[in-house]
Amino acid sequence: MLLQVILEGLGLGALLVLVCAAGIRKGAVGMVHLYSPAVQQRCVKLGLTSPERIRRNSLLFKAVCIPGYIGYVLVCVYGINGAKGFVQGFWQLLVILSVMNLMDRLLVDGYWVGHTNAWTIPGTEDLKPYITAKDKQKKWLFGTVGMAVIAAVLSAIMTVFIH
Repeated sequence: MLLQVILEGLGLGALLVLVCAAGIRKGAVGMVHLYSPAVQQRCVKLGLTSPERIRRNSLLFKAVCIPGYIGYVLVCVYGINGAKGFVQGFWQLLVILSVMNLMDRLLVDGYWVGHTNAWTIPGTEDLKPYITAKDKQKKWLFGTVGMAVIAAVLSAIMTVFIH
């Protein structure tokens, strides 16, 4: 079962990578809502985007990704794996979300953003690294504590609905 849950986490990570790839398909400015305010302001100043477009893309990203990711993990854990009760649901949700988080931190942030030009926005190179050490600390903290909280909340909700 653990291997299956890890594979489901890899699937969720793959979905994240696909969303990111789609978001930057016409250039990294398409995902500038994920960058720091300084990069966003520079992009607006350079005429690459507008505050309204940044806000719209951010809302669209959240409206698609959050429900999509939640739906994915719930289908995997409760629909496919047949978890019953809080503990079964919690550990499976936590593993899936943690694997996705590791992929995001190491593959997306660490390698793709940090070591390739795919996420470089022309005219903002002097603002690199786009993900600062402080940003990385926040992301690792949320990724560990935050994913545990999300797993606990989803498992608690599903435990109520299942029983």
